[in-house]
Amino acid sequence: MTERTPGQPAPVPSAKTEAQSGGTTATLHLANQREAFALLGAGDANLRRMRELTPAKIIARGETVTITGDSADVQAAERMVRDALDVVRTGGELTPESLLRSARLSGEGRSLAAETQVSGLSLPRGLKPKTPGQKTYLEKIENADITFGVGPAGTGKTYLAVAMAVQALKAKKVKRIILTRPAVEAGERLGFLPGDLQAKIDPYLRPLYDALYDMLDQEKFESYLTSGVIEVAPLAFMRGRAQPLTSQVLTPLGWREMGSLEVGDHVIGSDGRPTRVLGVYPQGEKDSYRVTFSDGSSVECCEEHLWTVYTASDKRRGQPGRVLETREMMGNLKAAHQYRYEIPMLSAPAELPEQPVPLDPYALGLLLGDGCTTCTTTPSFSTADPELVTALEAALNPVEAEPVLALTHRGAYDYTLRHTAGGRGGLRVANPITTALRELGLSGKTSSQKFVPQAYKQNAPAVRLAVLQGLLDTDGGPVTQEGRTCRIQYTTTSARLADDVTELVQSLGGVAHRRVRAAEGRTSGHAHGRPVAYRHDAHVLDIRLPAGIAPFRLTRKAERYAAHGGGRPMRFITSIERVGRAPMQCIRVAAADALYVTEHHIVTHNTLNDAFVILDEAQNTTGEQMKMFLTRMGFSSKVVVTGDVTQIDLPRHVTSGLAVAKRVLSRIEGIAWHEFTDVDVVRHPLVGKIIRAYEQAEDAEQDKRAARRGEFASIPEAEGDAEG
Repeated sequence: MTERTPGQPAPVPSAKTEAQSGGTTATLHLANQREAFALLGAGDANLRRMRELTPAKIIARGETVTITGDSADVQAAERMVRDALDVVRTGGELTPESLLRSARLSGEGRSLAAETQVSGLSLPRGLKPKTPGQKTYLEKIENADITFGVGPAGTGKTYLAVAMAVQALKAKKVKRIILTRPAVEAGERLGFLPGDLQAKIDPYLRPLYDALYDMLDQEKFESYLTSGVIEVAPLAFMRGRAQPLTSQVLTPLGWREMGSLEVGDHVIGSDGRPTRVLGVYPQGEKDSYRVTFSDGSSVECCEEHLWTVYTASDKRRGQPGRVLETREMMGNLKAAHQYRYEIPMLSAPAELPEQPVPLDPYALGLLLGDGCTTCTTTPSFSTADPELVTALEAALNPVEAEPVLALTHRGAYDYTLRHTAGGRGGLRVANPITTALRELGLSGKTSSQKFVPQAYKQNAPAVRLAVLQGLLDTDGGPVTQEGRTCRIQYTTTSARLADDVTELVQSLGGVAHRRVRAAEGRTSGHAHGRPVAYRHDAHVLDIRLPAGIAPFRLTRKAERYAAHGGGRPMRFITSIERVGRAPMQCIRVAAADALYVTEHHIVTHNTLNDAFVILDEAQNTTGEQMKMFLTRMGFSSKVVVTGDVTQIDLPRHVTSGLAVAKRVLSRIEGIAWHEFTDVDVVRHPLVGKIIRAYEQAEDAEQDKRAARRGEFASIPEAEGDAEG
């Protein structure tokens, strides 16, 4: 391009040039040098392409473009140049390739600027569609909830989808972006690559990272990744779930209703540690299903809720757990008369903050088991184990202080918890045990009314375990059966205490199976040679605790338990039944496995609400993966699926999930399909030519195969004619 100095008049075309133009001339005046540079291109590359596309002569001098030649040629060239100028003035990028598309459209009486202008959208970095196909693609993404973009490489399928995702995030239409790819390419899988998880998935997700780096500042992009606003993960890590607003969720401060949680709150993850809530997504009213487990615990969820489960065949083959929807397991819960689906347990005790308590937790457990808490007389304790007497006295008297409590033997198995400084006469001092029981609300409670105070249940793991050990040392014990591991059995006449012991066990990663022995009709017991009738039902708990957690301190019980082993806690799904409809909500947490703890200490999944989700390279998904991905879509979300059916890397016998989706979903309202062609290729001009060459070769090969099939089909008929 020739530039003139400021103030210098524009040169006038010579007479020789006018004579060569055949007398027809068109002149276009540009606004400034910047517009001239955008139109003519770096090194006049666009100008050279325009000259190749028309017989007319195009001359650029400063900010003036002159076109000369035959009348028809000049008119066609002027339309092309004005169209190119409109692209520049509307913020589009002009390249030699887009000029070729402009010439094609001009021949059809259409305009590239009009065909690529998307109203109402402001994409990052001033990005604009370069082809009519790209414009249509962006409009479909804007208007549809799910959009499939299918076509050859270089058409901008993924790049434009990421741009729309960033635009939606900045406009606060969504709260996060999720980018995913199937981690299967050219026969490789994640497990074949060295390094940690990030090192394994980076090669598959690099194109998505590159697109984001183009549209966001690096610092902003890193902060979005850290906070979870942008998630980039293989398809195998996609999960989703929904729970009623009244469902209980475990937090460091105790149980809270799902509907009360807010972004920034902390809940307990599957590893027992606190994890931050990154998103809260209401889902409206949905059908609610109660999933019940073999230990009697249960939870409500929607039918699309995902469960990580293990089957007997999976474990025999060393396979990892599979992920199934609730509705996929309905009516299929047993195999060979055994429950089929086992779910994972808490991998570690729930880490709740330690808080001060008025009474040693082990001592409280002993008193709840064999102590008198009515407080109408001096507190007492009854046991046949002298070891427990010593242990209780030690727990009640700190080592660093003078003993203030002593267990005085009253006869047989009865002991009084006497205050050493509270004798008769003079100033009377309150018994510390009585004071503590009143503070905890246990004063006046009989055996059938006892409970574990909240301050002990919502406390550190060591405190909860100490209370449980006191209860089991008094009213529990190991039970052995030939051919089976040892289990722990605990009995109480207090229904509330049975609930509390169950909660303590579950919070440590264990399970408690409960049954009730009715008082009515039971043979009377005996005390001091006299029959004593049962006045209250007995609640019996069969308990399993994880390895490494000692349920007993009493030596004889601890040794027997250690000798026979404690097995392992397990939960199997035993029933799934619809219980009605309920407003539901999902949360997203920062935990690496995306799990948190809900009621009965059951671990559960997250969701994909209020998200812009992009599945790239979808041709490499299986039908099952595609169904799983699409059904993870939540409310206020948008999904874009991109792929190229000519570049499938799946095994030959596996049908691409993209092809299945095209057959099954093409007529569903709300799902848009857009197919790119070689005309939409915006890379090097050779890319489009390569794609067309391959398509022509494949068409020719298909014609040959069809011809051969026709020849084979005619052979029997010909032989029959010959015989005739």
